[in-house]
Amino acid sequence: MAVDRLHTTPADVVDHPANPVTDDQSRTQVVESAQQVVALARLQTASAGYTLMSCKNRDEPPYQGAIYLTFALPAGARPDAFFPTIAATLAAHGWTRGLPPNDHAFAESLTKDAATAIVYLQSEEPSVGVVRVYGQCRNMNDHRSDSTAWVDVTDRLRAP
Repeated sequence: MAVDRLHTTPADVVDHPANPVTDDQSRTQVVESAQQVVALARLQTASAGYTLMSCKNRDEPPYQGAIYLTFALPAGARPDAFFPTIAATLAAHGWTRGLPPNDHAFAESLTKDAATAIVYLQSEEPSVGVVRVYGQCRNMNDHRSDSTAWVDVTDRLRAP
């Protein structure tokens, strides 16, 4: 008998997640998290899209739900104050602040209920903000032959 290894590796967690979820559960996780961000921060959503993304490589399972949302900054808002205020508001409602991403100005990252939200100023348009929300890597359904198009979910992510 030959033994390849004696313990699990970090890749095992990605390749075989505990308690896999359905497509609907993946979508619900990120849509509900994005709805919280929009409502709590009172964002004026311009557009929002949803897709499933591979957590492993470009095509293979497991997948995670992902939201890409753009919003208009309020007139006269200063980004250096506006984005930390969003993060503080979310933190006051149970979101946990993470390390700020270093690839976007005024970026904030937060997590809650195993979803991660990244909020930042869109570099090409200083009056537009972006929220990206990522769910857990637990969807093991085979989506290798799916189209890679984003599904418009703007109507579900408008502030009340």
